[in-house]
Amino acid sequence: MNNPIETDIIIIGAGPTGLFTVFEAGLLKLRCHLIDYLPQAGGQLTEIYPKKPIYDIPGFPEVLAGDLVDGLMKQIAPFKPGFTLGERAETVEKLEDGRFKVTTQRGTKHIAPVIAIAGGLGCFEPRKPPIDNIVDFEDRGIEYIIKEPELYRNKRIVIAGGGDSALDWTIFLAEIASEIFMIHRRKGFRGAPDSVEKVEKLAEEGKIKLVTEAQVVGLSGSDKLEFVEIEQLGTENYNIACDHFIPLFGLSPKLGPIGEWNLAIDRSAVEVNTFDYSTNVPGIFAIGDINTYPGKLKLILCGFHEATLMVQSAFKIIHPEKKVQFKYTTVNGVEGFN
Repeated sequence: MNNPIETDIIIIGAGPTGLFTVFEAGLLKLRCHLIDYLPQAGGQLTEIYPKKPIYDIPGFPEVLAGDLVDGLMKQIAPFKPGFTLGERAETVEKLEDGRFKVTTQRGTKHIAPVIAIAGGLGCFEPRKPPIDNIVDFEDRGIEYIIKEPELYRNKRIVIAGGGDSALDWTIFLAEIASEIFMIHRRKGFRGAPDSVEKVEKLAEEGKIKLVTEAQVVGLSGSDKLEFVEIEQLGTENYNIACDHFIPLFGLSPKLGPIGEWNLAIDRSAVEVNTFDYSTNVPGIFAIGDINTYPGKLKLILCGFHEATLMVQSAFKIIHPEKKVQFKYTTVNGVEGFN
């Protein structure tokens, strides 16, 4: 059996908040090891919408999600973090010496005095429409997450949904696909007004076909998806020929094994103290979208702030005999902290 991986902070979740934690910990000369169930770093930014622009990162009027992850990886490279990817943190155990042992579902063991849970939404699954044979066409014309927009170049696409994700991808793919139908079961949309206006303008210009008060109720095809069946108010059901059907109804978040770690949970989120985002278990912190507290906003920049404060308390746990020396990177640079 392999020896356990020992470090200062075990970070559960390699999304943007988890990655930035490495940087802030590195400034205090703390070592980090990240565990993530996904096969690559970046969390939702990499897995769900790597080509989607983000507008609320300070200093970047617009940055693609994948590019933000690339920048974070470059930023933490000097601190040489470890990664256990493609494995889920399954159990946590308090050792006699006060440290924690985290074991993945594959048996990989990690030991550290501090755990930072930065798992975003936790384990998540796409919300699927109630179509009897939908599983038969998964990966054969049905995708719940758009990872590579070029897959849809010059293809006939049906997008279903009425939120921001459905609106944003309809706008983006309008310049790539040969034909787009956007299906929504209501007349109104839940997304940002600006995105709604853009979709309606695309429909007026004939660049997409907007079908409201309708839903996809059937799928057919031989080796792959060929038709979707539409049920629309006031008409008989009809078929639309397509190459891809993309239902974008959001994700269903699940805490997964973290929910069994004796942490205080409120509505599938971990309760924390906003002084340092500590949980009810000393030595375990929760930062980013996984946590909850009065006034919580699920924004990437808030996760960055939470990580910054968290590592200050983590340092005191790891080095109780030392005093935290606060320094400005503008004066010392990153190399000065190595």
